[in-house]
Amino acid sequence: MEILAFGVQVDEKPLIEQAFEGHHDIRCLDVSLTEDTAPIAAGHEIVSTSVNAVLDHRVLQTLAAGGTRMIAQRSTGFNNIDLEVAERLGLTVARVSYYSPYSVAEFAWTLAMAVNRRIVRASSRTRDFDFRLDGLMGRDLRGRTAGVLGTGKIGEAFTRIAHGFGMNLLGWDIAENPACAALGMKYVEKERLLAEADLISLHVPLLPATRHLIDAAALKAMKDDAILVNSSRGGLVDTDALVTELRAGRFAGVGLDVYEAEAGLFFLDKSLEVVEDDTLARLVTFPNVIVTSHQAYYTVDAVGQIVDATLKNVLDYCAGRRSENVLVPRAS
Repeated sequence: MEILAFGVQVDEKPLIEQAFEGHHDIRCLDVSLTEDTAPIAAGHEIVSTSVNAVLDHRVLQTLAAGGTRMIAQRSTGFNNIDLEVAERLGLTVARVSYYSPYSVAEFAWTLAMAVNRRIVRASSRTRDFDFRLDGLMGRDLRGRTAGVLGTGKIGEAFTRIAHGFGMNLLGWDIAENPACAALGMKYVEKERLLAEADLISLHVPLLPATRHLIDAAALKAMKDDAILVNSSRGGLVDTDALVTELRAGRFAGVGLDVYEAEAGLFFLDKSLEVVEDDTLARLVTFPNVIVTSHQAYYTVDAVGQIVDATLKNVLDYCAGRRSENVLVPRAS
């Protein structure tokens, strides 16, 4: 059987091909799965998709009409898939429920340190042989307070690093993580965390209840010199409200690896085009903001685990097995 994989990055392709060798043929495409590209999947029982694919009712209907019966998403998040429509169309859907939490946690810290110590500005200056220190002053993090919204596996890994820096720890989640509590984390209401934290990092899934978790009110509750990092899902932050606060001169730094309107932009080369997203265009102009292209998970370790899990999901489907990765089970 030939499997069609959409949205495959250059570095990802050899890992996928190596993993599937001896099991199934796999054809890797660099284009993302969209309404325009969905017809390419005609005749393929199984397709694999990336995190930025938009699997709405139109795309799912096109896939089903073309003979697709299984979707293997190469990510943990699945807010981009209309699961009700998939079930109605008889499409099996599986995701990757686990991969290295350290990849994301370490990248979140990379963003935090980069904005705190003005690394991008400093690097840009030295390329022009400008070695002044003006505007590059950061802050020690030891003794300051880290606020972690979401203390699952990734949040826990982020917390361990914060503990290593000697920071005070505040957490917010629907349930306490004993490992974080053992590190000295105090669980508090979101409002207190926002008001007291010097560094806030988001590690919750994007659900209807968490969309715009960081809205205008939450942003106003934060310290004027706080650092905000989002390496989870773009929809957690109201970006328009964030731009408003940044224009008012607030926040020591903001590090975003995700953006709520990133579909159709991230993972693509738009350097020769006019970007029509005015919010993103304004966001990247602030000197205290770093935006990266949803790369926090992108380590050889994490991607290897994602690929292995995707292969297992395909093999389970073919064998009629069901695992914890299945979101919509195979139709009887």
